[in-house]
This record gives sequence, structure tokens and C-alpha cells, in this order.
Amino acid sequence: MQKKNYLIDMDGVLVSGKKLIPGADTFIESLKSNGIKFLVLTNNSIYTPVDLAHRLKITGLEIHAEQIFTSAMATAAFMKSQKESGNAFVIGESGLNVAIHNAGYILTPDAPDFVVLGETFDYNFHQVTKAVRLIIAGASFLATNPDPTGPSEAGITPACGAMAALIEKASGRSPFYCGKPNPFMMRSALNYLGVHSENTVMVGDRMDTDIVAGLQSGMETILVLSGVTTLKTIEEFPYRPSHVVNSVAEIEI
Repeated sequence: MQKKNYLIDMDGVLVSGKKLIPGADTFIESLKSNGIKFLVLTNNSIYTPVDLAHRLKITGLEIHAEQIFTSAMATAAFMKSQKESGNAFVIGESGLNVAIHNAGYILTPDAPDFVVLGETFDYNFHQVTKAVRLIIAGASFLATNPDPTGPSEAGITPACGAMAALIEKASGRSPFYCGKPNPFMMRSALNYLGVHSENTVMVGDRMDTDIVAGLQSGMETILVLSGVTTLKTIEEFPYRPSHVVNSVAEIEI
């Protein structure tokens, strides 16, 4: 029987803020020892893969930068697929800025082709106002991910999707989300890992991004209850994951 490959969400699945979710280290080591291909797939666009690998190492997870694929990388790949190079006004941190710059784009507020919204530590109202005006003037509106909230050590925090809704309301233009659950990110991640959807499992903690993304991409799905979703909230959705477990510690390789 062919071994399955794994696409694994990070926040709420492997870590919660700066804390390791119990059993995540054993799960990752089990994948490695069994020679199973895996990719940490995150809608978090704040950090570069190198930064994320370092942060995960501090928590006790040995995952290389090449085993991490972010919504920032998917966004940059989408931009390049639409236009080989150009200008972009970006609201985000180093993970998004570096990915877009590496894709051949100049980061500037002057006549940008794209306005790109990502996660940030502190949304700046001046930048948001600038983004609204540029979008009204004709710039295409992209956002890294639709997540309205995200988990942290202190609790739920507003995320990219919430700010995108504000900009959409003010500009009258809807964003194109490049991260999960967009099939573009899923296909990009599968191609990056060199695997096929029918032999790959999506592991995540969100029904509205991780599970629906895996479902629409033809993958087996595993929902973990260590993040933002509870057994009760599963009932709010018209689709179901293939499996539900308390955490990755319960996944049998």
C-alpha cells in the first residue's frame, strides 16, 4: 500500500503561538523516520520559510525551510503567473515583502499593478487608507488569506480576512485570496512537494480553509481540535473532514 504524503497546517496544528502542541514533535519525527514526504502549509505570511523554520526549531520541531510553503509564496507565484514583473503596494511583513520582491516585483506606492494585503503585527490606518485609494484608482486587490481570525497564546486575534473586509467595504472591490482554501495554493504546494492529491492528506484545524481546501483538491482530510475548531462548530458546515482527532498526536502514520 502506497504511503500517503502530508500537507500540514502550522498554527493550531503544530504550534499555538510560541508553544508546541503536545505530540507535534513525535508526529513530525514519525513522518521523517517512515520516509514520508510532507510540507508545512501555512496561511501565515508574516515570516519567511527560514524565519519559520527557526521559530519551529525553538519550539522543538526540526523542520527545514524547504519543507515550508506559505501563502506569501503562493501570492507571489500567482502575481508572476498574471504578470511577469511589475509594481506592488504591500501591507505585510518580511515574509510577504521578500516573496514578492523575489518574484520580480518592485515594492512601491506609485501606480502599482497590485495592492497586496497580508498578515502584519500592527495594521496601519494610513497604509489601509492608501490601499483603498489605490484600489479605487485601478490597482488589482490581492490578499494572502481569508482567515478572519487566528490563534495566539493570548487567544483569538483578528487576521488578514478581517482587514480585507474593511478594505473591500471602503473600496467596493473584492480581493482575490491566494492562500487556503484557494485551489491555486493547494496545486502550488502539491507541485512544490512533487506529489499528487490522491496520495496526499491535508491536516488542519480550520473547516473554512484547511478542510475545504483539501476536500476541493481531492485529498483525504484530517481535522484536529487543537486549534480554533470544536466538535460543535463542525456542524455549522455542509461538508465533513475524512477524520477528526484531538491533535496530530493521534494520527497513525
